[in-house]
Amino acid sequence: MTNNSYMVKRNIAVVYGGDSSEYVVSVKSGQNVFNSIDATLFNKWLVEVHGQQWTVIDGGEAVPVERSDFSFMRRQQKIRFDFVYIIIHGTPGEDGILQGYFDLLGIPYSTCGVQASALTFNKHYCSNFLRTFGIPMAPSVLVRRHEPVDVPAITAITGLPAFVKPNAGGSSFGVTKVKSEADLDAAILSAWAENSDALVEAFIEGREYTCGLVKLRARETVFPVTEVIPRNEFFDYEAKYTKGMTEEITPARLDDADTRHVQTLAAKIYSLCGCSGICRIDFIRKDSTFYFLEVNTTPGMTETSFIPQQVKAAGLNLSELLTEIINDKLN
Repeated sequence: MTNNSYMVKRNIAVVYGGDSSEYVVSVKSGQNVFNSIDATLFNKWLVEVHGQQWTVIDGGEAVPVERSDFSFMRRQQKIRFDFVYIIIHGTPGEDGILQGYFDLLGIPYSTCGVQASALTFNKHYCSNFLRTFGIPMAPSVLVRRHEPVDVPAITAITGLPAFVKPNAGGSSFGVTKVKSEADLDAAILSAWAENSDALVEAFIEGREYTCGLVKLRARETVFPVTEVIPRNEFFDYEAKYTKGMTEEITPARLDDADTRHVQTLAAKIYSLCGCSGICRIDFIRKDSTFYFLEVNTTPGMTETSFIPQQVKAAGLNLSELLTEIINDKLN
C-alpha cells in the first residue's frame, strides 16, 4: 500500500481571465474551480492571463509567470506546473491558442486540444461540420467585417426574426434578436464589435436545453439535462447572469425517451468534434426536434452555472470529479 504522506503533490494551475468580454465570468469560474480542487491532493495556484500580464496569485501578491516554461519564482525556488485547468471563456483559452502553447511545453491541460477548440469556437465552421452528420440546426449566413452586407439575400435564407451573434464568442455578448431588415445592419455592427465575423441565424421558437458531459479513459459521464426558461425574450447576458432572470430546471422536465435522446445527441457531438474535458452542448427544441445551438468547451463553472448544477443533480461531487479529470490527464 502506498503511503500518501510520502507522495509529492503535483502543482496545478487554474488559469482564468482572458482577453474577451467574458473576462468577468472567467474570474468567477476560476475561483470556484480553484476552491473545488482538493488541496490535500494537489498544490493549487490561481494564474491570471490577461493580455501580456500573466501572473500567479500567491498569498494576495501577483507574481509574474515565466512564459518560456510556464513557471514562477517563490521564495527563491522555481515552481513548475504539472497540470493546467483552463477556465478562460473566449480567447485565448477557448479557441486553441493556449492549448497550442501548453502542447509545445508538454504540459497536460483540462480542455479540448487545439483542433477541437478551434473548431467549436468558430460557430460557422462547427455548424457546417456537424451538418454533414445530419445534426439538426437552424440555417445561417456568415457576414465578414469589411465585406458588403446584402440584407435581402441574408433574410431570404434565415427569414425573420433572426439572431445576429459574433461568430466566435460567448455569454451572449453582441447578440441581437432582429425582427426587421431595417435593424439588421446595426445588429451586425454590434456583433462585429466582439468578433470580425458575424453570424445571422434563423430564429427557432422553442424551449432551450443544455447538457454537460465528460469522457475519461475509464468512463463517460453524461450529466442530467437542464431546461432553461429566461424571463427576457431570449437567453441574453442579463438572463444568464442576473439572479431571478432565468428559471433553470435540473433535471429538465423531459420524459425518459427525450432525456436519453438529448444526452445521446450531446455525446455524439462531443465525439464528432473530438472534445475532451467537461463540455456543454446547447439545444433548442421545436415540436419534437432538438436543434443544435453550440458547443461550450470551457463552460461556466461559477457556483450557479449549469455544470455545477448538473454535477450535483447527478449525485456527484465536483471536487472528486475534478480530481478524476486531473489524474486522467496526468497518468
